[in-house]
Amino acid sequence: MPPEHRPPEQSLSPAAIALNRFGLGARPDDAADPSFGDPHAWLASQFDRFDVTPPAWAALADARALLAGYQEQQRALRQARAQAAQPGKAERTPEQKAARRDLGEDIHALYRQAVQARAQSALETQAPFVERLVHFWANHFCVSVDNLPVTALAGAFERDAIRPHVLGKFEDMLLAVEHHPAMLLYLNQNQSIGPNSPAALRARAKPGGGGQRGLNENLAREIMELHTLGVRSGYSQADVTEFARALTGWTVGGINDDAPGDFAFHAPQHEPGARTIRGKTYDQPGVEQARAVLTDLARAPATATHVATKLARHFAGDVPPPALVDRLAEAFNHSRGDLPTVYRALVASPEPWVARPIKAKTPWEWTISSLRALGLAEIGTMQVATIEQQLGQPVWKPGSPAGWDDVAASWIAPDALLRRVEFAQRLAGPRAAQIDARQRAPQVLPAALSSATAQEIAHAESPASALALLLVSPDFLRR
Repeated sequence: MPPEHRPPEQSLSPAAIALNRFGLGARPDDAADPSFGDPHAWLASQFDRFDVTPPAWAALADARALLAGYQEQQRALRQARAQAAQPGKAERTPEQKAARRDLGEDIHALYRQAVQARAQSALETQAPFVERLVHFWANHFCVSVDNLPVTALAGAFERDAIRPHVLGKFEDMLLAVEHHPAMLLYLNQNQSIGPNSPAALRARAKPGGGGQRGLNENLAREIMELHTLGVRSGYSQADVTEFARALTGWTVGGINDDAPGDFAFHAPQHEPGARTIRGKTYDQPGVEQARAVLTDLARAPATATHVATKLARHFAGDVPPPALVDRLAEAFNHSRGDLPTVYRALVASPEPWVARPIKAKTPWEWTISSLRALGLAEIGTMQVATIEQQLGQPVWKPGSPAGWDDVAASWIAPDALLRRVEFAQRLAGPRAAQIDARQRAPQVLPAALSSATAQEIAHAESPASALALLLVSPDFLRR
């Protein structure tokens, strides 16, 4: 289409940017709230309003109880097989099959409950900027619900390792994440044994002990590549291996006769000796060795750049502006990883405030912003886990330790947009009698509603169609 015939680019007001790019999407009365006056100040003021554990999250069982219950059920299944004298057979008795089925159903019910809590928290929060940051960090330090233990623990991971530290130090969040049972199980750290550890030496001394588990580098590699330094930041494969040796012994309670359901250090699995990583020698004893490495990784300049790049991409466009990356990295380094200092530098920077839409909403972002735009205060019986599965972004299931992509190309395929249209129609139908889309549009896109979208809504064939058109308009799909 020739440039002179293209529709004018949507222009976003500072209010719309604060609500939709920094926040989770506007509610109908947000822009009219007197406290909203200065969008910059409104964002910063949320640090004092964030509820770490709102009621929906508080109602969930903690990681210790979840994992302890899972381990107990697993032990019961093993005992049942042993009593039936078929420990090595794939076939199980009807009772054993029923117990395994019940176990899976219980765990998936816990998962769905946790997703509901996440969505409810996003709807009712008085600090949507901070809540978005929780989602950002949960994707940065992601786990993926690809097996039953992690499925049970994913919600507790976000609640217990991410939310308490989103307004704290990066180092503290990093330590909480890497100690959490969900991360240890997701990256198979519980299976890692030092080659020269007492446990490995005992295993090799037994007949047939040569097949004993060995060193697992998954956690060490992902910490360096994804959680802290980033790729091509100067560390080597030898550094990964040495870090993996330092991490041996980090495991989950209940696996090695420890208290069930929590982090545990199993000294017999720990590789003895000092470790040299990125040119520095670590000779701390036992569990403290890997903790010392994590502290240094958290404070490394490369980590500051890696974190700054991801924040800049999330808030200022698919191609992170170099000046913004440098500014955020400087704030990170100068404050020794104080995250509110970094967030204030982000809000004070001009790049995230450009007046054109610069990000496509992911399915999760679009769902939450749609529900907020409709004024919903309660999730109710709406099954958010099923919805996100249908929209292509199942919660806590990115399928990779790298997390979900944060670029538009991953979320704007025609089939994905068609699924949003179908869901928007389901949302709009029962609510169109109470909501006039012509009035709601400027409320949720304050001083940012394009004339093209306004005309489409005004000429829609029905109130339900008008409301659905608002939710799938280019204005609403981008932030």
